[in-house]
Amino acid sequence: MLSGPEDRSDAILTINSGAGGNEAEDWSTVLQRMYLRWATKKGFECEILDLQAGDGGIKSATIAVRGTYAYGFLRAENGVHRLIRNSPFDANDRRHTSFSAIEVVPELDDEIGEIEIRSEDLKVDTFRAGGKGGQHVNKVESAIRLTHIPTGIIVACQQERSQHKNRSSAMKIMRGKLYELERQKREAAFESNYCSDKMKNGFGSHIRTYVMNPKQFVKDERTELKEGNIQVVLDGDIDPFIHAFLLMNAEKRKEQLKKHI
Repeated sequence: MLSGPEDRSDAILTINSGAGGNEAEDWSTVLQRMYLRWATKKGFECEILDLQAGDGGIKSATIAVRGTYAYGFLRAENGVHRLIRNSPFDANDRRHTSFSAIEVVPELDDEIGEIEIRSEDLKVDTFRAGGKGGQHVNKVESAIRLTHIPTGIIVACQQERSQHKNRSSAMKIMRGKLYELERQKREAAFESNYCSDKMKNGFGSHIRTYVMNPKQFVKDERTELKEGNIQVVLDGDIDPFIHAFLLMNAEKRKEQLKKHI
């Protein structure tokens, strides 16, 4: 289940709020807490590389999760996570549906893969890191935004006071995103040749649903695993979902290879 060359790598996890304003930003904050708690339980180290705050919570956050097999486990979380609940931001207490996208890429060592990023393919922007005002405002342009022109991938990093450190972190994230993009292309090509339509996942569909009321449960749409205690899941107990996905993926791959042979 964890046999990929990059599975042992550290992971870079990005949370992006979907449409929905304060509601979606609050949901992203809940997810960040869930993943940080999961990582702590696994003994992994976490570092927040970039954080864009909104009025309701988090617009986006990028977190480095470091530990053996961090990427191998967390790649199971790639996709859109849907929340259904009575919104605390709605004065009429109506039910709302919110979405947040989770993207996980490996933090690559030089030995894993050969991702060449040409300087002419990168657009580099510097800007002042955000702060709370006063002495906390960064008065120099230490924050970095990288744009990979051929793919349109954008990476920003502003947590460090040093522009050099922010650039180094941003380049690691960019390498991971480009590596993941190539991996997805290879898998898509393999599945198009050797998988039935039934085995393909619909692009853009959510992978997991979290329902807070009237019933409470969490359901993974890929494995159909269902957990009735949503609070336990939001407190970081997501291993059952990760293991079910990895097992399903391993079995699917085995069937694909049989057809190929």
